[in-house]
Amino acid sequence: MSQILVSSPSAAHPGGAPKARFAFIQSSWHEDIVDQGRGAFLAEMARQGVGPESVDTFEVPGAFEIPLHAKKLAQSGRYAGVVCCGLVVDGGIYRHEFVADAVISALMGIQLETGVPVFSAVLTPQHFHEHEEHRQFFTAHFLTKGKEVAQACLETVAGLRKLESLLAA
Repeated sequence: MSQILVSSPSAAHPGGAPKARFAFIQSSWHEDIVDQGRGAFLAEMARQGVGPESVDTFEVPGAFEIPLHAKKLAQSGRYAGVVCCGLVVDGGIYRHEFVADAVISALMGIQLETGVPVFSAVLTPQHFHEHEEHRQFFTAHFLTKGKEVAQACLETVAGLRKLESLLAA
């Protein structure tokens, strides 16, 4: 089930200019770890001047469900960027590599089809195990990736806006 965690469609910059909106989609598998990515993303966005009122956050069951949500959000025209976050683990069967490849390929296709940048913090660790050492490592890793994906999102959106204005001239 898709759940909107944060939303405010009427947010605007002072002076009435429309504010850039961003969508953040996360999978709920290993939610305690993936939540770190969302928290770090929101913190870095806020540090860069983009408050939580400009970010709509959605939750889906697993990474495989992320691309369809990303496509619908990108097609909506409401978002300057769509960020996706999840953890695809090796559960002892070979399936995880197919899932990860399908998700990442779909996200690339969505951004090329819609012209809306789509960012991936969907991680596929090799040999993830449920013991405390791996859980701590990936919890910390998602903190880093959340911050990095926020920076990449803002830099890319700014670069695309500059490119669009150059092409329009």
